[in-house]
Amino acid sequence: MEASGSGLGSEAGFAVAMATRGRPSFPLAPFPVQGPNGRATKDPTAVERANLLNMAKLSIKGLIESALSFGRTLDSDYPPLQQFFVVMEHCLKHGLKVRKSFLSYNKTIWGPLELVEKLYPEAEEIGASVRDLPGLKTPLGRARAWLRLALMQKKMADYLRCLIIQRDLLSEFYEYHALMMEEEGAVIVGLLVGLNVIDANLCVKGEDLDSQVGVIDFSMYLKNEEDIGNKERNVQIAAILDQKNYVEELNRQLNSTVSSLHSRVDSLEKSNTKLIEELAIAKNNIIKLQEENHQLRSENKLILMKTQQHLEVTKVDVETELQTYKHSRQGLDEMYNEARRQLRDESQLRQDVENELAVQVSMKHEIELAMKLLEKDIHEKQDTLIGLRQQLEEVKAINIEMYQKLQGSEADLKEKNEIIARLEEKTNKITAAMRQLEQRLQQAEKAQMDTEDEDKKYLQECQSKFDSLQKQISQKEKQLVQLETDLKIEKEWRQTLQEDLQKEKDTLSHLRNETQQIISLKKEFLHLQDENHQLKKIYHEQEQALQELGNKLSESKLKIEDIKEANKALQGLVWLKDKEATHCKLCEKEFSLSKRKHHCRNCGEIFCNACSDNELPLPSSPKPVRVCDSCHALLIQRCSSNLP
Repeated sequence: MEASGSGLGSEAGFAVAMATRGRPSFPLAPFPVQGPNGRATKDPTAVERANLLNMAKLSIKGLIESALSFGRTLDSDYPPLQQFFVVMEHCLKHGLKVRKSFLSYNKTIWGPLELVEKLYPEAEEIGASVRDLPGLKTPLGRARAWLRLALMQKKMADYLRCLIIQRDLLSEFYEYHALMMEEEGAVIVGLLVGLNVIDANLCVKGEDLDSQVGVIDFSMYLKNEEDIGNKERNVQIAAILDQKNYVEELNRQLNSTVSSLHSRVDSLEKSNTKLIEELAIAKNNIIKLQEENHQLRSENKLILMKTQQHLEVTKVDVETELQTYKHSRQGLDEMYNEARRQLRDESQLRQDVENELAVQVSMKHEIELAMKLLEKDIHEKQDTLIGLRQQLEEVKAINIEMYQKLQGSEADLKEKNEIIARLEEKTNKITAAMRQLEQRLQQAEKAQMDTEDEDKKYLQECQSKFDSLQKQISQKEKQLVQLETDLKIEKEWRQTLQEDLQKEKDTLSHLRNETQQIISLKKEFLHLQDENHQLKKIYHEQEQALQELGNKLSESKLKIEDIKEANKALQGLVWLKDKEATHCKLCEKEFSLSKRKHHCRNCGEIFCNACSDNELPLPSSPKPVRVCDSCHALLIQRCSSNLP
């Protein structure tokens, strides 16, 4: 196959590996050919764009067809997927401007792809995750990781569409004749929409994206007679590849765990060395502290010697002070004797004064005798009150017997409740009356206190008059007559007050009896309420026990169902072939170009997209995988039952 001109373009910068046998089954755009006069018939950049467009069509078409026939999520080792990324890389490289830096020339596709974050806010997650990847060092490696993450998100077409629309921004990175600036770029973006059908599960962390060589392998797009006859073998190989990919994923996970363990061992060794260094430093510090301790002990000995000398000096001073103290004590003893003499003289004077006070006290006792007579009358009236209280207690005993008879009748509980309500109203009224009576009592007590104060004042006046009686006896006799009349009036007033007090006390005792009856009824009511609460508690405890038994039964049933499902799975879960299924197993709708087939990774049956639009991690794959609606419900129920 001969061609003149630039081929797919020197600016694209990729090598073409042609197969040795067979012819390509796709029409490539004609390369520019020189005429007899040496003039080019076509623009070489247009030919490059056309060739890249044809390659993009072939790679996208082949990827979709092989993925649908493959019937599972695509891995990073899948050859058509690798070739698709190589073609996309060359399409994005076409017409890139060379950017001069201080040391070298820079020509990468990472610059335009970073613009997507500003134009499409959802792309910020991809950009952040690409920057956080530890193994990527070059901008080209970041761009390759960005393309793989965009394909897994099924939003590559949306992201690139935002770039193509903003041609003013793209002109900073691309030449005017670049593929992304022309109509071919819009056509490729339209073709990328078809990749949303594919489910890709790519591991970006483990791959060396910086040093990959972007070479398009045309042998994948060449058809051969032997390839047509080997389709049945490819189906068998696909099943083997599934198992191989599963084992490889497990191997990758184990390698990642081993690498993490190695990193932990390294970190522990580093920490161990640090601890050893710290131990050496600590030992040095201990030696320094021991030396300082010796110095302090020597200093302590010197201080002890100095303190002993100081103590000897202080002993001499103390002995001199003791001698001075003895001399001063003798002078104080003489002063004490003189003070005692003065006290004796003053005590004699005090006895004389006390004799005079005794005469006055005798007069006071006569007045107190008159007050005691009044108190005797009061005590007699209190005895009558005690008798009345005993009668009331007998009445209480009768009431208690009547109340015990009332307890025997359980049918009258409702009437008792009504009576209690009425009695509570009465208690409220009685408490109000009690408060009024207490106020009256307080007023009466205040009046009594006033009379006592007046009596005290009167006694003081009598004592003051007693001194004057010795001089004016005739005047005192007249005043005594007047005082006796005043005392009679006060006695009569006190008797009236005591009668009022007795009446109020009677009403108080009556009210107290009624309140005691009400309190006893309340106690019975509270006792019945306590019994009711205890019965309710027993009922709730029994309900909780029944609920716990029901939960245990449901857990055992779920375990039995899990065992049955595991037995069914062991008896024969078959990966159903694409040819055997023509209708969805759940909705029974027929498959077509628009309604694609999807395998459930749990049961192996084939469903439509609507009936299998669920993803869950399985024991066979730790990452989320497509699962049908029935398996999704069973797995979620199993997880919820296993949770505590």
